[in-house]
Amino acid sequence: MQLRLPNRVLAMAILPLCLLGAARCQKAHRDITNSGGEHPRVFCLSPVKLAKSKARITGGDESLQPALKRLRLEADEALKVGPFSVMDKKLTPPSGDKHDYMSFGPYWWPDSKKADGLPYIRRDGQVNPETRTDDTDRLAFGRMTSAVETLALAWYFTDHKPYAVHAAVLLRTWFLDTATRMNPHLQFGQAIPGRTRGRDIGIIDTARLTRIVDAIGLLESSHAWAAKDGHAMRDWCTEYVKWLRTSKHGLGEEKKLNNHGTWYDAQVVSLALFTGQNDLARTIIEQVKSRRIDKHIEPDGRQPHELARTKSLGYSAMNLNGLFRLAIMGEKLGVDLWRYESRDGRSIRKALDFLAHYVESGEKWPYKQIAPYKPAALFSLLCRGLIAYNDGKYKVIIKRIPPKDILDDRTNLLWPWY
Repeated sequence: MQLRLPNRVLAMAILPLCLLGAARCQKAHRDITNSGGEHPRVFCLSPVKLAKSKARITGGDESLQPALKRLRLEADEALKVGPFSVMDKKLTPPSGDKHDYMSFGPYWWPDSKKADGLPYIRRDGQVNPETRTDDTDRLAFGRMTSAVETLALAWYFTDHKPYAVHAAVLLRTWFLDTATRMNPHLQFGQAIPGRTRGRDIGIIDTARLTRIVDAIGLLESSHAWAAKDGHAMRDWCTEYVKWLRTSKHGLGEEKKLNNHGTWYDAQVVSLALFTGQNDLARTIIEQVKSRRIDKHIEPDGRQPHELARTKSLGYSAMNLNGLFRLAIMGEKLGVDLWRYESRDGRSIRKALDFLAHYVESGEKWPYKQIAPYKPAALFSLLCRGLIAYNDGKYKVIIKRIPPKDILDDRTNLLWPWY
């Protein structure tokens, strides 16, 4: 028998759900648009958790002092570096324009059987030192983004003005100043001598932009980062999103079924949120369920595309880190990736538990991992998992990590877990 409810009763039942949905949408809007004041406008970080840590520091909480001290030391060192520019590289891109970013694939080496070494051959997981020099932009870009992130965080937690001033100089030099700025595309990323002038997967080089937009959110409370800087940076990011969404390389990277696809999504979503393209961000976040979680993770939590690599543990954690960032951004859009599970049980929580097992049990990682990887490297993932799922088992697992390895880790400031 089919149960029929009077329209008035049905409306009364639906109304609370509508109000709840509206409240969630309003909260998501506040999270996205909130800028300055108590909570910074960040996307892959939690403004509430940052404010909580800052309040604890202001209140004299000694437990965060080791992490704060290390952050300040790193920020003091960052004051001494740069500014960096794409114009400083020794080589010139195939376009003839040094404003174009260029890099070489890190795992490609000269063929010793060929007099000229061409074409280069692949050695997965083995970094060719030629790719980590001032000949190209990858090294400088990494140094710049690392310094900006560190300086912005140090500014937020200490209000020490020189940190914000130098971070702003680094950002303006790399992205905004006419004489030194990078053009907003990656046509020549991860080239392979003798094979290609640039590749789809070169887009992974700019994965750190997810941190840059958060750093800018932290700097917005400083006079060092002016409104005109913010507008110009949003213009740059808008152009880069357009290139990511329309270029051959961008469309190719979007189709990748490993960490490259995940970090493509993370970049586009973070930049879309930063530039106010919330509908685009929400569309991609919704698609993460079917095209990333369903296709990257097995029901038991394994990530087969990453386990096939020679640094399988490192790549598994890297891919999960990208999915975590997408889940955090999803919160701001009212999309719950943390608790999404496919019909056959695939989820990011299963992926976390698969990795966490080896910290908890102390068992040897059974897959190929040619580089050292300590349990402390999973600390940030475990902290974010603890906060997202409110499950004490993750706290127990964290306590299996040697305390000396995580005492001064900045994760304690970003994701306070105790």
